[in-house]
Amino acid sequence: MLLLLGGLASPWSRAETPLETRLLLGGMVEMLVPTAFHPMPEDILKLKYPMERRPTLVLANDAGSVSLALNHTRNPLPSKELTEAHRAFDRMFRNMYPSAHWFRSEVTSLNGRQFILLELRTPALDTEIRNLMLATSVDERLLLITVNMTKELEGEWLEVANRMIRSVVVKP
Repeated sequence: MLLLLGGLASPWSRAETPLETRLLLGGMVEMLVPTAFHPMPEDILKLKYPMERRPTLVLANDAGSVSLALNHTRNPLPSKELTEAHRAFDRMFRNMYPSAHWFRSEVTSLNGRQFILLELRTPALDTEIRNLMLATSVDERLLLITVNMTKELEGEWLEVANRMIRSVVVKP
């Protein structure tokens, strides 16, 4: 009986991952983020994002196996072209990762703003990565928000990642 109750009361169960509201990118984005997430160390950033075009901000768990990346790029994206941009993103990711498993690819409204939403599992060196990607236009430029995790952690983190994505508010 104690084992059963102990399991139910565990503070580490996936439903109880503590989240807090954070303002990110200088207050441009407000969203729920796990309280344990912190800026990804430079050495892990270089491994995970080997190109020089790293996201503006990457927050992660201690192991770096679950992360949140935000990047307000210099790439133009007029808000009226979001549907066309969705088709281009979808095509690009399907070409880059032909073996990916797709879950969602759509234009959706979140908290009063239109977003491109892509969710797919892509191959990596020694595992697969579940990617939840949001894209929208801010100041006529592309804003990307990505939450990803290893396939092995989906059971623990996918619900949390979806809560994070659903909470995104872009400030005017």
